Amino acid sequence: MTRTLPDWLQYIERIHPRSIDMGLDRIRVVAQSLGLGKPGRAVITVGGTNGKGSTVAFIESIARAAGWKVGAYTSPHLLSYNERVRIDGADASDDALIEAFEAIEAARGDTQLTYFEYGTLAALWLFERAGLDLAILEVGLGGRLDATNLIDADVAIITTVDLDHQEYLGDDREQIGAEKVGIARAWKPLVLGDDDPPSSVLGHAYRIGAPTWRISNDFFFKALPSSLDADGNALPARWQWREIGKRLELPAPQLAAPVQLRNAAVAIAALRALKELPRPLPRQAYSEGIANARVGGRLQRFERDGVEIVVDVGHNPQAARALADWIRASPARGRVIAVYAALSDKDAVGVVEAMAAVVDRWHLAGLLEAGPRGGDVDALAARLSGTAAADGTRHADVAQALQAALAEAKAGDRVLVFGSFHTAASALESLARD
Repeated sequence: MTRTLPDWLQYIERIHPRSIDMGLDRIRVVAQSLGLGKPGRAVITVGGTNGKGSTVAFIESIARAAGWKVGAYTSPHLLSYNERVRIDGADASDDALIEAFEAIEAARGDTQLTYFEYGTLAALWLFERAGLDLAILEVGLGGRLDATNLIDADVAIITTVDLDHQEYLGDDREQIGAEKVGIARAWKPLVLGDDDPPSSVLGHAYRIGAPTWRISNDFFFKALPSSLDADGNALPARWQWREIGKRLELPAPQLAAPVQLRNAAVAIAALRALKELPRPLPRQAYSEGIANARVGGRLQRFERDGVEIVVDVGHNPQAARALADWIRASPARGRVIAVYAALSDKDAVGVVEAMAAVVDRWHLAGLLEAGPRGGDVDALAARLSGTAAADGTRHADVAQALQAALAEAKAGDRVLVFGSFHTAASALESLARD
C-alpha cells in the first residue's frame, strides 16, 4: 500500500505500545540490518536540559558558512515533521522521508520501534546517503539510552543539566547528569556549557578519558561594551569568544535571549574541539554563522498594532529563569501579558514561580491536542493553585487564549506565549491564520 507522509507518521506512532521506551537494543538491531555506517565525516551530538536546539542551529550555521555540507537532526518539531531532518539548510522532503521509512520497515522485521527511534533511523539513513561533512544529532531524552547514542560522536556537548523528565532520568542534577554524559566517548572531547557541571558528569569523563572543554574554565565569552561611530550613532552589539591563544570578536546573535551567547560559545567550542576538520573553517565563518543562525520558537517576535508578541518553547524552570532574565534585560514599554499552557508532566509551578515577578497578567490554556501528556485548562489551573497564575483567565486552547490576550493588550504591551513546543506551535499556527 502506498502511504503519504501523514500516513507513515500515524503508522509509526502505533507500532510500539509505548511512546517512550528507552534503550539501544532495538534500534541497534535495525541499524545493523540497514547496514548503517557513520552519518557524516564528523559527528557532533548535542545533549542537555535546555539550549540544545539553539546550539545545533549555531553549529549548523557556522559550518555551512564555511562551505561544509551539513545535516542536522532535531526534535521535537514546531509546525512540520520535515523540520526534524535538515540537509544543507533545507528540511527533508516528504518523498525523502517516505523512502527512508520504507527502507526501515523492510529492515526491521518483528522489531518494534518507537516513534523517535523510527525517526532517528530515518535521519541517519538520509544523512549517510547525502555525503555529509558534518552530522549534528540532537539528543531526544537523556543521553545514555537515547536513540541518537547509537552513533559514536567525535565531539559530545552537554549544554546544561537541570531538572526535567525526572520520571526517566532521576530526581537531582547528579542522577540526570549521569544519564546525559552517556553520549561522551573515550578519548573524544566533551564540551560542557554549565559553569558548575555535576560531579557525575566530570567523573564519568575522567574515567573514560574524555577531555573536557568547560565554559568559564577552558573557553570564555563576554558581551563587549557598546560603542559609537564617528557620527555618534550606536554600532551593532558585539561579543567576544576566547580560549588560550585564540580570540574572536563576533556580532551579536539574532537569537535574542542573553543565554544565547552561552549557546553560541558552546557551539564554537565544539567546532574548535574537532580533532580532524572535514574542511577548513575560516575565521569569517564564525561571524557569518553566528549572525545568520535562526531557530523557530525561541523568542520569536511579531508585532501587531503596537503590541509585541513573543513566542517561546520554554517549558521547565531553568528555561523560565532564562526567559525572565531576557524580560528584565529587554523590558516592555507596557505590561507583560502571559499566555501559558503546559504538558501535564512538567513542573508548571516551578515555571510560574520563575516568571511571576515579570508577568502582569496570566491567561491559561488547555493542551488537549497534545494527547495523553496534554490536559484541559482546569487541570492546569488546579496544579497552579497558590501561584501568581492561579487566578489567570482560563481558555480551552492556546489560540483562544492568544486572541483574548491580544484583545486586552494595548500599544506598548508585550504578549508572551510559552510553556511547551505544543504551545508555541499552536500560537504560530494561529498567528499565521490571522
